[in-house]
Amino acid sequence: IPTKYTCDGENVSPPLEWTGVPEAAKSLALICDDPDAPLGTWVHWVAYGIPVSTTGLPEGVPAESAIAGGGSQGTNDFKQVGYGGPCPPKGMAHHYHFKLYALDAEVDLPSTTTKAALEGAMQGHVVGTGELVGTYQRR
Repeated sequence: IPTKYTCDGENVSPPLEWTGVPEAAKSLALICDDPDAPLGTWVHWVAYGIPVSTTGLPEGVPAESAIAGGGSQGTNDFKQVGYGGPCPPKGMAHHYHFKLYALDAEVDLPSTTTKAALEGAMQGHVVGTGELVGTYQRR
């Protein structure tokens, strides 16, 4: 992951693109987390209610509840709404999983929504998934 998208850079969200959303999908959700974090999986981004017509998110999505063009952002493990970039301790590289979920339903959740709440709301509604894994290491 380029430094620009981390706490050592501008800490802005990276641009993401996708294709192949299943026809049964009614909304999309995105979770980015780091399973290599010292205290257990650390959540960097929670977004949901993304229209199925959306083919990606631009660089630098503002850290506010509403996403321009549709969708909402929840609360990450930094206790902030929106994206929080990689900021691992010095040492080994950490893996950051950007997981996109195609859902057969709309999810109506508050901006304080966490990964756990989103996963609960998605239960039984996932009709497709995609994943991109990036790494970042602080020296």
